[in-house]
Amino acid sequence: MTRVIMYGCNGKMGQTITRLIEEENDVEIVAGIDVCDTVKNSYPVFQNIADCDVEADVIIVDEMSMVDIYLMHALLKAVTVGTRLILVGDRDQLPSVGPGSVLKDIIESECFPVVCLTHIFRQEGGSDIVLNAHKINKGEHIVMDNKSRDFFFLKREDANVIISVALTLIQKKLPSYVDADPYDIQVLTPMRKGLLGVERLNTIFQQYLNPPSPEKNEKDTGRCKFREGDKVMQTRNNYQMEWEVRGKYGIPVDKGCGVFNGDMGIIREINTYAEMVTVEFDECRFAEYSFKELEELELAYALTVHKAQGSEYPAVILPLLNGPRMLMNRNLLYTAVTRARSCVTIVGSPYAVNQMIDNKYEQIRYTSLRQRICEFVL
Repeated sequence: MTRVIMYGCNGKMGQTITRLIEEENDVEIVAGIDVCDTVKNSYPVFQNIADCDVEADVIIVDEMSMVDIYLMHALLKAVTVGTRLILVGDRDQLPSVGPGSVLKDIIESECFPVVCLTHIFRQEGGSDIVLNAHKINKGEHIVMDNKSRDFFFLKREDANVIISVALTLIQKKLPSYVDADPYDIQVLTPMRKGLLGVERLNTIFQQYLNPPSPEKNEKDTGRCKFREGDKVMQTRNNYQMEWEVRGKYGIPVDKGCGVFNGDMGIIREINTYAEMVTVEFDECRFAEYSFKELEELELAYALTVHKAQGSEYPAVILPLLNGPRMLMNRNLLYTAVTRARSCVTIVGSPYAVNQMIDNKYEQIRYTSLRQRICEFVL
């Protein structure tokens, strides 16, 4: 029996691997590592690998492209001699926020066995999302003739017109096309600031997608205004935040602790008397925030591509005009396109799209890990 520790066990890929291993007779997961402990598993889950005292033959690490050199060092220090590491990730997505290009350097060292995924599971066979993602990754310009069933380009050169088109897509066009709720359709943008930055987009989208009403309570934090019905995202890990799962009649049926960076939810209630905000996250988890804790939330009608890495959505809208060269690059466009499961719609300038494809800025990181690996192994 092969004993496995699953690093990132409570993410989408981690849970998929868990289900697949449960169907095997000669493999079992004996422990998991994940900062999120809200998912019930048949094995113990630790928030830090250093705390894991379970022996295993194999450790599987998901989303490896997001692991920087410091985290990799901590991981290797905690692994016992003789344990095998299986690293899962896409080296062509955005690199880690911290220093290094660990996954890419490990692969390019050619000192370890590498298996490349050739069958795409997120999209259907023949999907133009897959075709164009491969083209972008190779630095080839994509065809923008709108003859595709799942990849569209709408040429617009004015920021306000782009926003108007995006609103029409969210409210009227895409929900029925991809069979999804308007709140499940995600706008992704390279920047936080500017005419098409997250901050301005969220303010405008809130006004149209969740307009003010006498029936909706609000709370103005100074940074932004929250309203009942708003789509929001947790922006930092909060291990102490309590949540409860509520049944059909609002009766708590389960409870736990921990809301984590990237968790998406809907504001269900703003109690101005008690100074509390109730947010419903996925799997019917309700968490209550005091007004002082609202700094941990932000509006999520639009997200930066960096925040969306590791997530997927039924449909993605990309508003693209000119922007800073260090942000408007090939890696970012590739990552944004591959977040969509059923449909990608780019609204903006074809010149900006082609510039991003031509720009390899983010891909260049001056590391020496590959050389060090080769020196050590050879």
